[in-house]
Amino acid sequence: MYYIYGSLAGLCNIIFTVAAFALGFSRWDQAQGIVRCLIVLGCCLFTVIQPLMIYAKAKKQAAGITQDTQVSIDDNGLYIRVGDDTSQLPWKSVKRISRKPAMIIIFSDTTHGFIFTNRVLGNEKEEFYRYASSKVEGRNVHN
Repeated sequence: MYYIYGSLAGLCNIIFTVAAFALGFSRWDQAQGIVRCLIVLGCCLFTVIQPLMIYAKAKKQAAGITQDTQVSIDDNGLYIRVGDDTSQLPWKSVKRISRKPAMIIIFSDTTHGFIFTNRVLGNEKEEFYRYASSKVEGRNVHN
């Protein structure tokens, strides 16, 4: 959700929602039947429906993950193991690092990344962020 509402599309969502609420408040008495339904739908589209759809998609993706993922990190990069498959992501291939209140995300491309939650990092969150940031210094690092 961080990236949906923090993007240009998110800004459009917010503007549309505010406009739908303004229309609803200003024209509710004059609207009838189908128009009232459309106003309610417009108000619920980005505040209720979209978050529920994103949650359902994430839940479906999580259910498809049947094997544990192990990530190891050293000065050369990230080593990822899922079942018997392994891969490496060198630090020079990391596109960006983003720190959010509940997680740190290391992006392997513009849309995919590895999420390290506060629960996983514990007291080492800030130390981990400083270390990872130092490895991609000069590239995209976001607080």
